[in-house]
Amino acid sequence: MSSGDLDALLRVTSSTYRSDEPPDVAFGLYQGAVGALVLAVTARGVVTCSFDEENTVFERVARQFGSFIGPDAARLDPVRRELDAYFSGRLRTFTTPVDLTLATPFARTVLQKMMAVPYGTTTTYGEIAERIGRPRALRAVGNALAENPVCVIVPCHRIVQADGGLGDYAGGAAAKRHLLTVESR
Repeated sequence: MSSGDLDALLRVTSSTYRSDEPPDVAFGLYQGAVGALVLAVTARGVVTCSFDEENTVFERVARQFGSFIGPDAARLDPVRRELDAYFSGRLRTFTTPVDLTLATPFARTVLQKMMAVPYGTTTTYGEIAERIGRPRALRAVGNALAENPVCVIVPCHRIVQADGGLGDYAGGAAAKRHLLTVESR
């Protein structure tokens, strides 16, 4: 979906609401060092920072929240500014609240453990499985991280394979390498 298509989708979705009424879910794009990220922000926090295609993310958000979804610079711009600061190496910890509504209960547990992995460090699938008390759940941990709805902000890029290999990443290997390089400066 192109930016124009996304704008058209947002216009159709918001056409039944007053233009002066802010959307329940702010939705938009961020163009950064690792490509386009789709953002969605609820009153509780960032619900999506995703490498997935805009239409796919929009549908997922609409299914979950079923409410007025549209652009809202007042809620999206603070997230964009933090992403800019992070990519330039000026931000180590995101302060924007995260809303893990789109994650399953198991995935929330995994993602909360990932949020505790310090900037500039890495961990393994096995270490996260141990931390959640499920040492044999390596595949389940990997699946939870693969479905992370709040990439970059919830730092699933900090997980590597036990043998030191990079492992998979929703944004691709180049994006993961870039994020780890930013954090190693």
